[in-house]
Amino acid sequence: MLNFLQKIGKSLMFPIATLPAAALLVRLGMEDMLDIPFMTAAGNGILENLALIFAIGIAMGFAKDGSGAAALAGAIGYLVLTNGIESINDEVEMGVFAGVLAGVVAGMLYNRFHDVKFPEFLSFFGGKRFVPIVTSGAMVVLAFVLGYLWVYPQYALDATTSWILNAGELGVGVYGVLNRLLIPVGLHHVINAFIWFDFGSFTTASDEVVRGEINRFLNGDPNAGYFLAGFFPIMMFGLPAACLAMYMAAKKHRKAAVGGMLLSIALTSFITGVTEPIEFSFMFLSPLLYVVHSILTGVAMVLAFMLDIRHGFGFSAGLIDYVLNFNIAQNPLLLLVIGLVMGVIYFVVFYFLIVKLDLKTPGREDDDELAEEETTEASSGYEAKATKYLQALGGSENIKSLDYCTTRLRLQMENRDNADEKALKRLGSRGVMKVGKNNLQVVVGTTVEFLATAMKKQMEHGIPTQAPESEEKAEKAESDENLKTLTADEFAMPVEGEIIPLEEVPDQVFAEGMMGQGFAVNPSGDVFHSPIDGKIVNVFPTKHAIGIENDQGLEVLIHVGLDTVKLEGNGFESLVDSGQQVKKGDPLLRVDLEKVAAEAPSIITPVIFTNLESETVQVHKKGNVKLGETGIVTIK
Repeated sequence: MLNFLQKIGKSLMFPIATLPAAALLVRLGMEDMLDIPFMTAAGNGILENLALIFAIGIAMGFAKDGSGAAALAGAIGYLVLTNGIESINDEVEMGVFAGVLAGVVAGMLYNRFHDVKFPEFLSFFGGKRFVPIVTSGAMVVLAFVLGYLWVYPQYALDATTSWILNAGELGVGVYGVLNRLLIPVGLHHVINAFIWFDFGSFTTASDEVVRGEINRFLNGDPNAGYFLAGFFPIMMFGLPAACLAMYMAAKKHRKAAVGGMLLSIALTSFITGVTEPIEFSFMFLSPLLYVVHSILTGVAMVLAFMLDIRHGFGFSAGLIDYVLNFNIAQNPLLLLVIGLVMGVIYFVVFYFLIVKLDLKTPGREDDDELAEEETTEASSGYEAKATKYLQALGGSENIKSLDYCTTRLRLQMENRDNADEKALKRLGSRGVMKVGKNNLQVVVGTTVEFLATAMKKQMEHGIPTQAPESEEKAEKAESDENLKTLTADEFAMPVEGEIIPLEEVPDQVFAEGMMGQGFAVNPSGDVFHSPIDGKIVNVFPTKHAIGIENDQGLEVLIHVGLDTVKLEGNGFESLVDSGQQVKKGDPLLRVDLEKVAAEAPSIITPVIFTNLESETVQVHKKGNVKLGETGIVTIK
């Protein structure tokens, strides 16, 4: 259930990303700004259709491949659901929950039916085309049920809404505390969705009814903004002050190393209101610090309410939104006073607790030097960093699914215990969160999208990324680096075929050498043999790729075809097992070339040396070669 709710929270991030555009249009079009009414109307076009946008975004987020077919099904599902309910009982108002429900159902049905096959005379309606159809049918049933039954949960939600909105200091304080406490499990987006986009209603001068704290505030509701204002002192002053406390508490010889990072995430929080990089830097080191932070957030919310301050944002409570909405806020200057007070409190409390309890916040780690070395090494590029993250997570085969939100990777693992938390920290992760039995969240920062994309690219290409067996082995490999050589006689051609330069492979990952140096072969034989003496270190679960390591630690990857991981093992027969010792020329893999060629983009097979550093691979032959032929390649 927690994983399910997290998927909703993650999926909400994409539609929520449209809010800054909507807020800017609404605000800039107002009389006190540019006085362009159509611009405000255009922005409200987004805000007034958030339920539909949520249906589309959540359906895409739930779909295993983010397909547009799922998005279309989500939109259709929402329209069928809302219009069906209205025809039964026009007093039922599901608000954004209708969009959430339609998106979840559409996404789940897409995953179940996107590849369904029908008899030939119905084949046009098969596959992805069937998803909007089955979603419509499901929504008809839900519309009938909810049209009669939703009145009861609606009464409960209305009562909850009324209590929160009318509970004064207690209501905003409870919301502020819960908003922060739910961040570790990623469910703050869920509670925010209802507060920001559904709770409360306001009728504008043009007789349009708008719902939700953000929408009402931007459209001039004199009762909106109390549930948003208190975040500004925390995000602009409190958490940056916590960064200053962590810097002052850092070890003297580490201050220079962590100062830049802490300054960067502090400025990010102050200017944009993105706080997770800061929060995850201490969240797991000291739950006490995080509980204090959550309570202080509630305190700031209560103070803002008591001082009759109303302010709002379109994205988050940073400087940009503070300045943009300053003229329509109520008592906004008092937020600066509260912010300065909260900044002092955060600095004193955090510094005292860090020093008194000897918390290992940034700059106070025991393995400083190693962390610094690894982090510097990992910053060389997203492709290289992705490989290291996959290794630290136990290899690509240990990952069932990979998603991301604003600052964190969200993973479902085969065996979570295989993930190396220390290695993830050395690579720059600011925290690791274990959820349920097999779920893992890794906080990376605002660059998470680029890292996740690089990781997905390597996983989609079925590149086996083996986890390091131990630090001792890694150290041995490093000390033996100069032994990674290969003579012409030590490498034999693994299959008969035509040798092709690696840069001519029609795949960017291999052609640009992201996985390492080597060559490719267009095979004409159907059995692949070991090119070296060594041990099988990896047989990928879908059997399309095999990794071999010789006694010197040289690793060779044979990746049969391109995008063949999607065949899920069809057409491949493994003839060896992981850990098995092999001799040069031993058979490794039998392939149905005709079947694979028909279903995969290409049968061109990269042969890659994956763990070279300064060594150079020299390919001495090209064109057609025979199985077992030597003199093909050397490494110096």
